[in-house]
Amino acid sequence: MPLSHPRRSALSEQVIAELRNQIASGEWPVGSRIPTEPELVEQLGVARNTVREAVRALAHNGLLDIRQGSGTYVVATSELAGVMHRRFADADPRHIAELRSTLESAAARLAAARRTEKDLKQLDALLGRREEAWETGEAEAFVAADATFHLAVVAASHNDVMTAMYADLGEVLRDWLRADVSDGLTPETHMDHARLVDAIRVGDAELAAAEAASYPFLCRAGRFSAPSGG
Repeated sequence: MPLSHPRRSALSEQVIAELRNQIASGEWPVGSRIPTEPELVEQLGVARNTVREAVRALAHNGLLDIRQGSGTYVVATSELAGVMHRRFADADPRHIAELRSTLESAAARLAAARRTEKDLKQLDALLGRREEAWETGEAEAFVAADATFHLAVVAASHNDVMTAMYADLGEVLRDWLRADVSDGLTPETHMDHARLVDAIRVGDAELAAAEAASYPFLCRAGRFSAPSGG
């Protein structure tokens, strides 16, 4: 439905908000190409310059990446996620692994005490999808499934601040995992997460925290390493 037509400055903000909502809602997932400029003009019922201004604003804020000759792609789900993606893009992969381990261990401890039946059903379903994605041998499908599963573990903590922070770090963590599985999915690199879900299910906070912290993480050199304290 075309947007209303207030004065130009307000209209530009309205278009920015609409595009941001498409990203935040998952309508345009990270890695996807957004509709072309003419398509957005038609969909929103606004002038080309207004669309261009909105896209440039979101690119400046780190949500979009304008690639000449290819299109415009979603690279983050929020301004903070965009900042984190740029800030930590070249970080030491071991440090990213340690950060992930720390956050997930704390979240798993809370999840064991606070999880609901709905959380458990979600974790069971996402664990199944993660295993299915592994069996396909397609690295990108596995990265997406693994990231979704781990976010659900953090969400089961019912700590909104921790969940939001983890979600904002999402693309940084996906980049790290993507690099780790770039050589392929092999039996030697498979990590079983069923014990983590079981620990959360029975309410064993210590075991859940230990499981989340103990997974070996592949480093970019292609060999296993465990996060500090893991």
